[in-house]
Amino acid sequence: MTDQHQGHSLPAVLCLTDACDRPETELFIGLKKAGFDVDVMCNPKGRNYQRLVDEGMVAQPIALKNRFDKEGTAAIRKQLSRKKYDIIHAYNPRSLACGLRASRGTDIRIVAYRGVIGNISFLNPESWITFLHPRVSKIVCVADAIRDYLASVRLLWMHIPDSKLQRIYKGHDLGWYQDPAADLAEFGVPEGAFVVCCTGRDRPRKGFDVLVSAIDKLPADVEVHLVLVGDVIDNQELKAQIAGIRHPERVHFTGYRQDAPAIARASDVFVLPSTEREGLPRAVIEAMAYGVAPVVTNVGGMPELVENEVSGLVVQQKSPDALASAIERLYRDRELLARLSNAARERIAGDFHTSRTVRETGELYKSLTGRN
Repeated sequence: MTDQHQGHSLPAVLCLTDACDRPETELFIGLKKAGFDVDVMCNPKGRNYQRLVDEGMVAQPIALKNRFDKEGTAAIRKQLSRKKYDIIHAYNPRSLACGLRASRGTDIRIVAYRGVIGNISFLNPESWITFLHPRVSKIVCVADAIRDYLASVRLLWMHIPDSKLQRIYKGHDLGWYQDPAADLAEFGVPEGAFVVCCTGRDRPRKGFDVLVSAIDKLPADVEVHLVLVGDVIDNQELKAQIAGIRHPERVHFTGYRQDAPAIARASDVFVLPSTEREGLPRAVIEAMAYGVAPVVTNVGGMPELVENEVSGLVVQQKSPDALASAIERLYRDRELLARLSNAARERIAGDFHTSRTVRETGELYKSLTGRN
């Protein structure tokens, strides 16, 4: 046992990430409070960076440009020479590739993190310098759907052994969600309107077009206003589609917003109509934490997050009819809406609490190192 480890029975961990979000930041802090020797290398431009600095956790600021970032790799190697670490936990493909390269020749265990489905293949050289690298000891999957996907990646006899895959949900805390509801009048939403909110990046797989079709299919007496949050405001194809529906005036764009959760909070229903590859979407979790009933598609980890008919509604993907029917149901049945809204909040408070993520991640570290 080295000097650094005397008097410190729990593993020493170097976490490599980019601009860490709140759940990641609080996980690092929670692990430190639980007695783990945790250092973080992350992007100083991240909005939670100062919180980690204040907790004395930033070993070094780092902003990796790509998977072959020479300066970044050298910075990680330098940090590894300063202190004896048992584990590197890399939170994205860039940091994983650079961390693997920097730790070459050491016996450090490598833990990877995967938050989305897809893009990993035994025929893809990029996969071999990240998730398929033989030195990766564990891949933490943010949902069972991602673990199942990785278990299904095969070529001839090659596959990722089950023992390498572990699902740990990304934890949250209702205390983080205290923003007052946004004033939707700013976007032209009339007072007292029934509002459906959808937040997401402008990607075809997010299914915005399906949602717009669903809104157009609602019966005449179901007056719903749709608020679209994000860079989808630049999608000209979607704008042309909206121009052709019966009530284009009921669709409102906000553009990219820092206060997206506050906009969700001001809404009656939150919809994520993704068509594929979804992990455990933060936008849905934030809406649920604010007590907004979610309607999601049966894609990726979303059915694990939203229990159908209990803490929200889960519908078939790529089906405007199924989506329209779920929205209409919540519009007409306000008791159901209230029940699902309350249950959504409870779901995040219980099964997706950050303390559980800290506990399960700590157990993973201990099992990997045999140090307890």
